[in-house]
Amino acid sequence: MAVKVVDASALAALLFGEPEAEAVAARLERSNLFAPALLGFEIASVCLEKLRRDPQQREALMAAFALYTRMPIEIVEINHADTLGLAQTFGLSSYDAAYLWLADKLSAELVTLDKPLQLAAAMRH
Repeated sequence: MAVKVVDASALAALLFGEPEAEAVAARLERSNLFAPALLGFEIASVCLEKLRRDPQQREALMAAFALYTRMPIEIVEINHADTLGLAQTFGLSSYDAAYLWLADKLSAELVTLDKPLQLAAAMRH
C-alpha cells in the first residue's frame, strides 16, 4: 500500500462532505495514512467553526467529527526545528510545514487542498 500524509484541509473535506471529498477519497484509497499530532487540533477547530456557523447541523457535524477518531491515521511526532526551516523557506505556517516535513521524512505523497502547501510539496520533488 502507498504511504501518504494527509493534512487537515483534505481530511476536513472528506469528513464534512465538502465538494472536494470525492477527489480526496480517491487519492487516499488503499493507502497507509500518516499525519503530525496537530491534525486532531485542526480537525476539531474546523468542526467548531462549522458548529458556530451552522448550529442547526450540530448532530451531523458531531457525527462527522466522530469518524475522525476511527480513521486509521498514524500520528507521528515531528522535528519542530526542521519545520521552522521549511516554514521560512517556503513561506508556510509552522503547522503546514509540519505536514511537508513528515511527507519528506516518509518519502510520501502529501494529500492537501492547500494551494501554497501543494506548491511547496511540488518544489521539494
